[in-house]
Amino acid sequence: MSIEATSDERASILLVDDMEDNLIALEAVLGSLNEPLVRARSGEEAMKALLRRRFAVVLLDIRMPGMDGFETAANIKRLDQTKDVPIIFLTGTDSDAGYAFRGYATGAADYLTKPFDPWVLRAKVAVFLDLHRKNVQLERMLVREQTHFAGVSDRLAALEKQLAPDGTPDLGTIRTQVRELQILVDEIRREGRAP
Repeated sequence: MSIEATSDERASILLVDDMEDNLIALEAVLGSLNEPLVRARSGEEAMKALLRRRFAVVLLDIRMPGMDGFETAANIKRLDQTKDVPIIFLTGTDSDAGYAFRGYATGAADYLTKPFDPWVLRAKVAVFLDLHRKNVQLERMLVREQTHFAGVSDRLAALEKQLAPDGTPDLGTIRTQVRELQILVDEIRREGRAP
């Protein structure tokens, strides 16, 4: 796969923090990944954004007024539409020692303390972006396979109808249907070998 993802494979990165300076720092660190960065300044804004579009990963601050990071994460994991979106918690070094445990218990994929190493954060986010791209490819392959198998099923049903004991089979039609079926099976095999 090429470095630049196709537009269908691109997914945004959701940055959730109530502090402008933190959002600017995250954008500076992650901008080189060339993926859309979407800001949310609260848990409520984050939930609205998640319901509007697909995200590859959420970077979520824990300490926020109103809905904090833990509550936001619990809401993300509760909804079918968003439950599989990975969450990386970000919090200050002065945080309670139990925050990491609570973060993982809430469904976080990772947990980093601020100030974080920009290279480490970028590498972690890049892994989730790559996983997202692979998931999109798998979804496309599944749809394509389902379409192919439906075609095979339809052609087999037509053959079965031609071979019904109460009818007179038309050998020319049966040969044509078998050839079409063979072409479809060969196409499925070729696509199965494609990278």
